[in-house]
Amino acid sequence: MERRRERGFTLIEIMVVVVIIGILAALVITQIAGRDDAAKAAATKAMIAQVASGLDMFKLDHNRYPDRVEDLVHQPSYIDPSKWKVGYLKKVPFDGWGNPFVYRVPGTGGQPYDVLSLGADGREGGSGYDEDIWNHDGNKR
Repeated sequence: MERRRERGFTLIEIMVVVVIIGILAALVITQIAGRDDAAKAAATKAMIAQVASGLDMFKLDHNRYPDRVEDLVHQPSYIDPSKWKVGYLKKVPFDGWGNPFVYRVPGTGGQPYDVLSLGADGREGGSGYDEDIWNHDGNKR
């Protein structure tokens, strides 16, 4: 009786492939991990620009800036309902890290307003991705 040898992978071959996949996954994860905060910072800058645009449109329509960023979404009580247009933003914005924006009228350094994110750490100051992101480059706190 002739014996046929079945072809398949040995345990050692499978283990080598698993180790190679693990090494490749580790390399990919380290490359991607550093870009997570970079993407959040870029999204935050884009959202600040959108909020600033909404603030400027509100000012054009009502001859004043809103008291709060939320007033760009929902009609504030101090605006005559006949003069209210559809919201200037679809929803209340948050920065890339899920924190609310800081909004001040008047702004610092002669700016009409400040819109800023407190960065990844959610606290004033910081460096790198913890640094505050402003709507302007003027004087900061």
